[in-house]
Amino acid sequence: MKYRYLGKAGLNISALSLGSWINFGSKVDAKDAINLIKLAYDNGVNFFDNAEVYKDGLSETIMGNAIQKLGLDRDTYCVSSKVFWGGGLPTQRGLSAKHIRDACHNSLSRLQVDYLDLFFCHRPDYNTPIEETVWAMNVLIQQGKILYWGTSEWPVQQIVRAIEFANKNNLIAPTMEQPKYNMLHRTRLEHDYLDLFKYYRYGTTIWSPLACGLLTGKYNNNIPKNSRLTMPEYIGMKQEFLDSEEGQANIKKIKELVHIADSIECSLTQLSIAWCLCNPNVSTVILGASNVEQLQENLMAVNCMEKINSAVIENIELILNNKPKQELNF
Repeated sequence: MKYRYLGKAGLNISALSLGSWINFGSKVDAKDAINLIKLAYDNGVNFFDNAEVYKDGLSETIMGNAIQKLGLDRDTYCVSSKVFWGGGLPTQRGLSAKHIRDACHNSLSRLQVDYLDLFFCHRPDYNTPIEETVWAMNVLIQQGKILYWGTSEWPVQQIVRAIEFANKNNLIAPTMEQPKYNMLHRTRLEHDYLDLFKYYRYGTTIWSPLACGLLTGKYNNNIPKNSRLTMPEYIGMKQEFLDSEEGQANIKKIKELVHIADSIECSLTQLSIAWCLCNPNVSTVILGASNVEQLQENLMAVNCMEKINSAVIENIELILNNKPKQELNF
C-alpha cells in the first residue's frame, strides 16, 4: 500500500480506502463487512468512509460492529461520516448547527468511536449561512469529536467562501473535498478545483473511480443479473449510463480501454483505479466492493500504477477524446 497526505494536513492515509455506499446494509451484511474490512486493513488500508444517509444509518452500524469485532486499535485507522441527509424531519436535514451536532453524535454512536477522523458536509446547504456551518464544525473540532472537516460535491466558490471565513475569524477551515472522479467524470477535479489545490493545498477523497461499475467493463455487452442497474431504485442511473446517447458512446470508449488494460497486463478495473491515483491531487481513492474477490482485485490497482507511463496516458486520452483507433500507440 502507498500512503499520501490529506492535502496540507499532517494526516497520512492509504492511497486506496474502503467505502460503504450502496453495499453495506444491502449486498454486504455483518459477516461480509468483517471480511471486507479485515482484507482491506491487512492490505494497508487505514481509511474507511461512511455517511449518515447510507441505508439510513445502518451502514455505519454495520461498519462500527465489524471494526469492534476485529479489535482494530483506534490509532491505526481513520473513519469518516458525512452530514446532510439525516431523516425526513426539518431538523434532520441540511447543515444547520443543530443538525451538524446531532448527526455527529449519532454517527459516533453507530460507529462506536469517540471521535471521527473526517467529517464531511455531504452537499452545500444554500438555506444555511456558510458562517453557521463553519462555526459548527469548528466547535466539534474544539470538543474533540472530529479532527478534520471537509466538503463533498461543493462548488469551488462555496468552498473558498468557507475557507476565507474560517481564516478571517481564526477558525479551522475545511481540509478536504470528496468529489466524484473517474475517466468519464473529470471536469470538477481537473479544472474547477485547480485553485483549491494551488492556493489552499486542499485534499481529496474521491469516489466512484469505476463510474458505478461501467469502468469494470461488466456492462459492455449487457446488464449482468443482480448488478445494481437491475434494481428498481437505480433505474435513473441505468437511463443515464446505458440508455442515453452519451452512455452508449461511453461504452464504446470502455471497450477500447480494455485493450490498453490488456497491454499492461492489468484488468480494466485496476487500470481505472490506478489512473485516478496518477492524479497528484487525489489523496485517496475510495473503493466499493460487495465481496472479498472484488476487493482483492481492486486493491491490486496499486501495483498497476507503475505500469502507467506517458504512452499509456496518451493512449487513454486518445480514446476518451474520440481519436481514431489507428492513432493509438500500442
